[in-house]
Amino acid sequence: MAGDRTKEMQDVLKRQRAAHEADRPEPMDMRKDRVKRAIAILKENADALCSAMNADFGNRSPSQSMLTDIAGTINFGKYCLKHAEKWARPDKRHLQFPLGLLGAKAEVRYEPKGVIGILSPWNFPLNLSFGPLMQVFAAGNRAMIKPSEFTERTSGLSAELVDRYFAPEECAVFAGGPQVAAAFSELPFDHLVFTGSTATGRKVMEAAARNLVPVTLELGGKSPVIMGESADFAKAGERVALGKMLNAGQICLAPDYLYVPEAKADEAVHGIWQATAAMYPTLLDNDDYASVVTDRHFDRLQDMVKDARDKGAEVIEINPGDEDFSSTNARKMPLTILRNVTDDMQAMQEEIFGPVLPVKTYGQIDEAIDYVNRRDRPLGLYYFGSDDGEERRVLERTISGGVTVNDVVFHVSMEDLPFGGVGPSGMGSYHGIEGFREFSHARSVYSQAKIDVAKLAGLKPPYGEATRKALRGLMK
Repeated sequence: MAGDRTKEMQDVLKRQRAAHEADRPEPMDMRKDRVKRAIAILKENADALCSAMNADFGNRSPSQSMLTDIAGTINFGKYCLKHAEKWARPDKRHLQFPLGLLGAKAEVRYEPKGVIGILSPWNFPLNLSFGPLMQVFAAGNRAMIKPSEFTERTSGLSAELVDRYFAPEECAVFAGGPQVAAAFSELPFDHLVFTGSTATGRKVMEAAARNLVPVTLELGGKSPVIMGESADFAKAGERVALGKMLNAGQICLAPDYLYVPEAKADEAVHGIWQATAAMYPTLLDNDDYASVVTDRHFDRLQDMVKDARDKGAEVIEINPGDEDFSSTNARKMPLTILRNVTDDMQAMQEEIFGPVLPVKTYGQIDEAIDYVNRRDRPLGLYYFGSDDGEERRVLERTISGGVTVNDVVFHVSMEDLPFGGVGPSGMGSYHGIEGFREFSHARSVYSQAKIDVAKLAGLKPPYGEATRKALRGLMK
């Protein structure tokens, strides 16, 4: 069966590449038409897609799904429609003197790469497949998508809808398990986009390297929140709680651990407690609060908390309704704060990806900066405070994929900012003009002047005085 899917994917890739080459150069109107059809899939089938996501998670608020996967992605598609023509214009480039005066020209053309593969994850199954797709289409490419097997209903419905709105030569979806994903990552695409864990990202990059396929890797890591002495801890707590509780913390950019001044630790934890209780007075029967996606993911989070407790952490469950979570199979978990954490705890060694929040304390801000710098570069970094000098110090002395100041996660929702990681948190980016260029080939085009430039510059043998004069000029 896996072999049949591999052959099917190989055949579609060949058909898409042949269609792409036959139709070059495709007019901008065709690119925009594909973006519009991708938008139409989400807009015209929003309720069905939200129902599928709810069923896949066990519980996921349709309102949340509309915000994060439907409306946000539609708006990103509109942003691509608005800017595609401007992005696609050639850039004129500077020429060495006096080539420009002699009639030479130089420019960079941003041309479609061809067929782009998209390996998307389960946590935001539509946003992280259709989001890149909007820019893939805007840049003039065809696309093949492999969605996650963990959101089986959403992936199946996506495949049906793409088949209805697009010819297979334009876009195709291949649902299936790990074997299909492995075969997909080995295809000789013109570019491959993967969103997921760092460990799987290494495997995807290794598979792509066999065909020298360029990759965009959107990974994750442990995104820190650094609160300064000047932070408004009530407001900061509310914003951290919102970012950590959204999708039950199953977000690559979720605040992964909190670093606060020693004297303000109680105040910071209290701020998060108060905000969580206000937003989620109950959890078990609260449709606004998502379930953990699978039993395996749920068990991993439970083991993480047990490991921390066994190694001496103080475990604080924020359970405003005093509900009994032991007698349910709903895979719902209260936000669990871990205090007095140490680096040998599982919660401080791997990305959490759930409603668990370790809290560390510092005496001086440089302790927090040094701690972040000794670890893998994170996808996001968050600073809270009103001290401009301290904010500048944190930003200038750390490296992360992106930053949100006085909030969390928000930088990813800014359509004109590139979104991507650095090192173990990823490479490449999409969103903004950077995403368009990620999915384009920057092709240099130089048009020579009519005059014999090589002879004039002393570049032609036999070398003589003109050559020596040119060299003296270059060496000045």
